[in-house]
Amino acid sequence: MSRRRAARPPRLELPGLDGVAVCGGSAPAPPPGRPRLPGPLHLFSAPDGEGAGHDLDAGRANEAPSPSGAQQIEVQEAGPPGGGCGGQSPPQKPRRHLALAAPGVARWAVWALRFSPLVAAVGEDALVVEVTGGVHLFGGEARLLRRAVEGLARHGVAAVGVVAGAPGTALALARAGVAGVVPAGREEAAVEGLALGVLPVAPEIVTALAQMGLLRIGQVRRQPRAPLARRFGAALLRALDEAVGAVVAPLSPIRPPVAFEAAREFLEPLITREAIDGAVAALLRALCRKLELAGRGARKVVLRAHRVDGAVQEVAIGTGLPARDPAHLGRLFAEKLDRLAPGFGFERIALGAEVTDPMQGLQAGFVRGAAQREVLSQLFDRLGQRVQLWRLAPAESHWPEREVVRICPNQPVAIPPGWPWSPRPARLLRRPLQVTAVALLPDAPPSLLRIGRQAHRIRAAEGPERFEPEWWRDRPDRLARDYYRLELATGARLWVCRLGFGAEARWFVRGRG
Repeated sequence: MSRRRAARPPRLELPGLDGVAVCGGSAPAPPPGRPRLPGPLHLFSAPDGEGAGHDLDAGRANEAPSPSGAQQIEVQEAGPPGGGCGGQSPPQKPRRHLALAAPGVARWAVWALRFSPLVAAVGEDALVVEVTGGVHLFGGEARLLRRAVEGLARHGVAAVGVVAGAPGTALALARAGVAGVVPAGREEAAVEGLALGVLPVAPEIVTALAQMGLLRIGQVRRQPRAPLARRFGAALLRALDEAVGAVVAPLSPIRPPVAFEAAREFLEPLITREAIDGAVAALLRALCRKLELAGRGARKVVLRAHRVDGAVQEVAIGTGLPARDPAHLGRLFAEKLDRLAPGFGFERIALGAEVTDPMQGLQAGFVRGAAQREVLSQLFDRLGQRVQLWRLAPAESHWPEREVVRICPNQPVAIPPGWPWSPRPARLLRRPLQVTAVALLPDAPPSLLRIGRQAHRIRAAEGPERFEPEWWRDRPDRLARDYYRLELATGARLWVCRLGFGAEARWFVRGRG
């Protein structure tokens, strides 16, 4: 009886793909003497590069020149969100920064928010914009640079723009008047021939180095670092390292970056209120979709409208509870949009949720009172755009002016058992009214109360209620108080207190009722 060998699956012979590592599977064994290719798959296109740069369904394509002169396209398979092949993290994109230098260009920092939410003003003559990950939205670094420079030129600002990997490199080149795009890894060569005056160092240091014959950044970098640090301090070495990209200086954005934002630019500027309302409604729908996917709700939404003359106008709304209903947020914006002055029109409108909170969807009918709470919160939001809303909550104090605090009307209130400890007026006077009182005995309730020039006889009195100072909060010499509830002959009821005792006692009216 003959033995049958187990059948193997047929091997597909793919020409040109020998030795390519495939994520998630095993690769065919390479021929003897030929190393295995661990990296991505490389395809070669025609010399004219036709079809290069297009998005692929399975990954992304990056165009790069090959030694043979043809266009080389590096195709990387799209891996899972958590990492690449074998659980490894995907490579991070190199950081890129745009620097704009011109006298007084710092005034246009808000205008530059159209390119990135991370905009920092460096002095009065420079702006740094981190454009990492957003260059493709403008068609590449060269187009982004040209758009920024031309946009400032339309407003009368002749700026020099540079795109580089490190902000210090871009700043040094821009302040030196050298415009362009610095490829990644070429920062040191780009700034080697610049004068030392472009560095953020004291003029005395630049003069001292010039007397030594060191006029360029490259000349100083070729000197031993230890003697330079001893004579000129560590600030010079740090400025040199920042200029060549060895050290990346932290940026201080003019505004904290917004996690959820929706923006739109217009070929024709928006002037009419109907066009502005339509654009805001579309942006609100896009913003709320992002919030819903992230499970968040907006507490503060800011609208920034960029006019064609470079001015930026802002309108902000707030909500008591997290919200992501476009109709509700649109009603809150409806009245505040009247404050916008379009002038010759808005060329860009952006909506950003600057404050957000977690928000989970609730199915109607399963949570008691959820619908009523949401409707009440929306009513508070609409009223809050016109007047200030608040409610009172108990505080940990027995002094009348401290025992309640103002809180948000949507915030729940926990009332301790037995609070309030004794009857109180509904409202206290903002400033206690000092009066004169006459009592039969030093510790007895007053029998006559003089308010201004009028004397009022006391029909009934209740008290005293003693309030001792809070030793953990008040100063040691603070006096105790005695409070009385008085009913005048006219029927009015007052809440008065006595500060001190004996002949030095003073009387004050704190409230009515």
